[in-house]
Amino acid sequence: MLLAVDIGNSNMVLGVYRDRELMTHWRLLTEPQRTVDEYGALIAPLAAAHGIGGDDIDAIIVSCVVPPMVGMIDELGRKFFGVKPLLVGPGLKTGMPILYDSPQDVGADRIANGVAAYDRFGTACVVIDFGTATTFDCVSDNGEYLGGLIAPGLVIALEALFQRASKLPRVEVVCPSSVIGKSTVHSIQSGIYYGYVGLVDGIVQRIERENRVKARVVATGGVASLLAHESAVIEDVDEFLTLEGLRLIYEKNATPSQRKRRH
Repeated sequence: MLLAVDIGNSNMVLGVYRDRELMTHWRLLTEPQRTVDEYGALIAPLAAAHGIGGDDIDAIIVSCVVPPMVGMIDELGRKFFGVKPLLVGPGLKTGMPILYDSPQDVGADRIANGVAAYDRFGTACVVIDFGTATTFDCVSDNGEYLGGLIAPGLVIALEALFQRASKLPRVEVVCPSSVIGKSTVHSIQSGIYYGYVGLVDGIVQRIERENRVKARVVATGGVASLLAHESAVIEDVDEFLTLEGLRLIYEKNATPSQRKRRH
């Protein structure tokens, strides 16, 4: 089985694949101060609850945007699974040309998202990932990673509003019943929700106009489903898009013997 791990700034998502099937998945907080043993103590019982033991994992692939976590996940793979993790980064085959000024600067999760989206749709696409940051990644009709945009994430924008405006309360992110708020809470919820829907729709429309293309738009990440409900441009939502991209990248880099062991 393949263990795919996406380590983001706020959360790390782990998924176990048998061939192409995602068997199970977990979401943990990204906490660089935790030790390898602490993460092992969290992951082992979660795996065991689904009948997965350490010996069942024969390959690990990781995307990580938190440098202090790289050493931890490498040691975790070796200590608990007896496997050296494959880290997405320079030198790894992705099957996707990276047309960024400095390709090594592109987040590994963004590359995985692009690989998964193009594999699925086979056409120009825009991937929107609603994480700590809201990222837009653009892939051409020919499967080239063109670049993208990075904006503050919805949740951290909301948190910044609460922290910097002394009279404004912390609110839940919901789809408001109307655009015009009738209370302070409703007004904040409407501003955040429809503000980000407008950001998404406006940016995608500009991308399509600038590149003279109609792109397939897929969203992933925390509030993807919530915002897709009102967005005029989001056509698909896939919460496991990054994990699927990691699986595809692993398959491009696995040796024949590694592929055989997984079947």
